[in-house]
Amino acid sequence: MNVFFFSMLVLLIYMTAIFALALWLKDNSIVDVAYGVAFVLTCGSAFLLYGNGHPRQWLVVSLITVWGLRLACHIFLRKQGEGEDFRYRQWREEWGNTFIWRSFLQIFMLQGAVIFLVAMPALLVINSPGARLGLFDLAGVLIWLFGFGFEAIGDGQLLRFKGKAENRGKIIQSGLWRYTRHPNYFGEAVLWWGLFLIAFKVPYGTVALLSPLIIDFLLLKVSGIPLLEAKYQENPEFAAYKERTNAFFPWFPKSGDLHD
Repeated sequence: MNVFFFSMLVLLIYMTAIFALALWLKDNSIVDVAYGVAFVLTCGSAFLLYGNGHPRQWLVVSLITVWGLRLACHIFLRKQGEGEDFRYRQWREEWGNTFIWRSFLQIFMLQGAVIFLVAMPALLVINSPGARLGLFDLAGVLIWLFGFGFEAIGDGQLLRFKGKAENRGKIIQSGLWRYTRHPNYFGEAVLWWGLFLIAFKVPYGTVALLSPLIIDFLLLKVSGIPLLEAKYQENPEFAAYKERTNAFFPWFPKSGDLHD
């Protein structure tokens, strides 16, 4: 068994276990907490079994571990007291009698497949780490640091905003959220481009391009911005915010300047 088949097996077992836990808790949105942990578990176990200690392997696994654990902790804290996320509640109602098997396939197995493809930079490096570290690795780390910082700061600002009772029902429009409606999504997209650069020089490294492209597509067109913003489409405050603020790439507000 090679590192790729091993990673598929780990994800199959892990996502099946999370599915069983979700059935017991009646909360499919725990898959969002499990998402970051899945990368850490898959890449970490693959490194332990198939890695040879090359600095590039240590680098990618460390970066993914830091990112994955931070994201899991953030989503876990954000979920406290909120119950099942509105997207999963909607699917629970829409799917009716087909809910169990559709949940297993369309939420848990599909996410496992996505995680496998997005983790490709790390898996390629673990499989064959290539030559010694160079400029591509340095550029990748710098891009990853920028993206990680952007995502973490954006998440922290949102968590503090929602933690204040006077902000209930309001839209955050300060900090990084003044320049983009989704700084956390932008940061996550950027950091995966950094990981792609680190993997680019290893054998078959161009395959790692799948990772940032899939993340960008999901965030921009599928489960990221479109689903989240649909929740606020009838909110006049959000409509005004949307009118002046970029959805993804940070830039200055078009009008109605806000002060933090």
